[in-house]
Parts: sequence; C-alpha cells; structure tokens
Amino acid sequence: MKIGIIAHLRYPIVEPFAGGLEMHTHLLARALRGRGHAVTVFASAHSEPDLGLEAICTETALAKVGKAEAKDIGFFREHHAYLSLMSELRRRDFDVIHNNSLHYLPVTLADTLGVPMVTTLHTPPFCWLESGVRLCAGDDHAFVAVSQSVAEQWEHVTKADEVILNGIDIDKFAFHPRSDQAGYLVWYGRIVPEKGLHFAIEAARLIGLPLRIAGPILDPDYYRARIAPELGPDTLHVGHLDHTELARLVGGARAFLFTPMWDEPYGLVVAEALACGVPVAAFARGAVPEILDASCGVLAIPDDVASLAAAGREALTLDRRACRRRAERMCDAGRMVDEYEALYRKGIERAAARNMRLDVPSTVPARKSQVAARGERHG
Repeated sequence: MKIGIIAHLRYPIVEPFAGGLEMHTHLLARALRGRGHAVTVFASAHSEPDLGLEAICTETALAKVGKAEAKDIGFFREHHAYLSLMSELRRRDFDVIHNNSLHYLPVTLADTLGVPMVTTLHTPPFCWLESGVRLCAGDDHAFVAVSQSVAEQWEHVTKADEVILNGIDIDKFAFHPRSDQAGYLVWYGRIVPEKGLHFAIEAARLIGLPLRIAGPILDPDYYRARIAPELGPDTLHVGHLDHTELARLVGGARAFLFTPMWDEPYGLVVAEALACGVPVAAFARGAVPEILDASCGVLAIPDDVASLAAAGREALTLDRRACRRRAERMCDAGRMVDEYEALYRKGIERAAARNMRLDVPSTVPARKSQVAARGERHG
C-alpha cells in the first residue's frame, strides 16, 4: 500500500521523543515501511528523514518561542501547514491517509481527498478537535480510539469504528529479570503539571526508596516551582535520555510510579516499563486499568499520595516475568500494526465497492491493482 501519515507538528518525529504521540508516529511509520509499504510522513522539519519524511513546516515547537507569542504563532503555523497539506493531498497518489495529528483541519477536510482516511483519536475531546470531528462527513473515513476509555469519552461526538490499543517495540525494551543493586524507583515522561511528577516524589519518600526521574522539561515554571526544590541525593533528574539510556534506567528500577492527573488516553510509558519487567504503581485513570492487571501492577486512588505509596510497596512484590508476559500479550507493536493494516484494506475495499456501485470512475481500485502488481507485502 501507498500510505501517507499526517503527524502532529508541535514537535519533530525524532529521538529523543517529546512524548508518546511522537513515538507512536515514528513506530507506526517504521513498522509499515518494514513490511514493504511505501510510507510518506508529513511532519515538521528536523524529523527523521528515514521515515519517508516530507517536512510541511519549519517549526511549531512551543519551546522555540516565548510564552506570550507561543499560542498565536503555533496556531497560525499549524493551520497554514495543514491547510496547504490537505490541498496538496488531493493531487497525490495514495491508497490511504492516516491522520495521526491532533488538528481539526485534516478531519474537517477528509471528504475532499477522494481516498480513505483513518484518524486516530489519541486524546479526550477538546474544543478544536471536537469541532473538526463533528464536521467530518466523509464516507471513506474511520475513527480509531487508542483505548476503550478514549472511545467512551468521544461517544457524545462520534462512535469509534475501532479500538486499537497502542503498541511498543518490546524488543527495544529488554527484559531485566532483576532490578539494579541501587534499589531505586523510576518516573519518566514529559515534565509538565498534568503528569503529576510531584506526587511520585512524595510517594517515593513515603516508600523509603530513591527516585530517578527522566524526561524533558516542557514547563519550566512547574519545574522551578514544584520539582527543582525537591531534588537531592534521593531524588535525581537524570535528563532527557535517548532510547538506549532510558531502557537501561527503567529496566533497573524496582517499580515505576505513574501519576497522571488527567484521563491518560493510553500510557506508553506503562507498556515500556512492563516490557522491561518493571511492576507499575499507578493512579487509576483513563486507560491505565485496561493495561494493568493484578499480575503486573497496582492501582491507586488518583491524586492520593498515601494510596500511591501503598500501591508502590505492593508493586515491589510482583513477579517481573509476569510483567514482561503482560507486555508481550497486550502491548506489542506487531499486533497494533496488524490491526491498522486490516483497517486500511477495509477502507480501500469499501471505497472501491461503493464507487463500482455508483459507476463512478475512481483511482482507488487502479492504485490497489498497481500495489499488488508491484508485489508489495500486505500482511
């Protein structure tokens, strides 16, 4: 298949990733290319060229502009980039478009493309994206929720056609049968208020184990006010690590403290920790209860430090091999890509069948035949 992937533009799609959405786009594109599909990723400049990159904007990262101007600059750059892209895609030869952005324009203009589009809902509804989804009237469009929790949150706007749980490359997160001799807990992710790092710091002290922190500082004010004053010998921020260093840090931990202050749509970091064999203590929010079971994690009352500390102590007793088995069963990217491939084919076949019924000339069947003739892998 010839697949176009529309990325989120706020940060480049390159390691070290700014967050889970960037990692998901990178993994999906590389996996599809590895299966023989012709993949083009429409993303911001400085993204990884090997993904089949076509840069559609120079930079929209909030970190590159001051707070006062970030909102306006980011809005207009993204709007212009996506509007130009959607106009350009009408003249491009793709079998399917996968919209992996959080922007309203790709879904609003989906019915103008003439080819099937899949939009992955990575987040609970918010006003701009919700408006775009409500305006999406294309017959060749499918919505995918990354968890049942997300699907339920979108029900008042649209029904998800599929629930496809996110996945990770579990081979890149090697199993650690034993924790590091240093005996530490770990927290990692974007350092912003809604990720709740301050709860993890307090809970780790109640548990009585040192905490290692990894991740980019994306809210400097929060970091200065709530995190930096708490750092010391027992609470270290080791920086924003590349994949190899991060997998080593996570794998050596005795447990991972996961502290979302919102309904986390999925929680890729939870899947990564499990793949390393690390038990998880987490606030019971969003999709977390869908990923964890009693063999690999312990749920805590949201925003309750004492409950999180109790969950952390219990997590220390769990079997690390059971954690790895859970990741292999629930979190493997191969399963995720299989399901997306099947959905792409379903959309292509449905569009071709409808066009034949209407006796309307369509380029979709021709493209599908060309793909088959090229001998590209379809599954």
